[in-house]
Amino acid sequence: MKVAVVDKNGKDTGRKVELSKEVFGIEPNNHAVYLDVKQYLANQRQGTHKSKERAEITGSTRKIKKQKGTGTARAGSIKSPIFKGGGRIFGPRPKDYRFKLNKNLKRLARKSALTMKANDKAIVVIEDLSFDTPKTKEFTSVLKSLGLEDKKSLVVLGESNNNVYLSSRNLKGTEVVTNSELSTYKIMNANSVVLFEGSLEGIEENLSK
Repeated sequence: MKVAVVDKNGKDTGRKVELSKEVFGIEPNNHAVYLDVKQYLANQRQGTHKSKERAEITGSTRKIKKQKGTGTARAGSIKSPIFKGGGRIFGPRPKDYRFKLNKNLKRLARKSALTMKANDKAIVVIEDLSFDTPKTKEFTSVLKSLGLEDKKSLVVLGESNNNVYLSSRNLKGTEVVTNSELSTYKIMNANSVVLFEGSLEGIEENLSK
């Protein structure tokens, strides 16, 4: 699949790059994408939820009234879950939600996600650029020229570029990553994927193994 390379003004440079069929042209595996996205979201969970159960409540364990003769239900400790301030029955406990996936499945998921974006014509290849200093205004101008100023976009760099990253940090709908930080969730969460020309080699090398 050949894709035209554009400049920072959104104009065609007259050059085209060939997107590898092994990465951008496979048969998408929806279940692999689902599992990888599920793992990503599960890994974001802190799992620190906790409520006190009966044994952890501070209070007397004395039986608060006699067993019979009161005309009301039997009752034990004031820490009983049926009383206000008592412990919670089967309350949440700290839990680790993370789970593992093998590398081949995760690689298949990323290739499937990139293929889906390629099929939807949602991949833009732009020639490499850099800023002398962090300038959000300049980065916004680039997005506007690409028609992405009001869309969720994922910008993939060939190598770490601090000025480009800092220029995009305040933009809510835009995320900048390097090719090694590419994840299935980030690809699927974006309306468009903007690939710096220099990132293609790294992406294809990482996912063609």
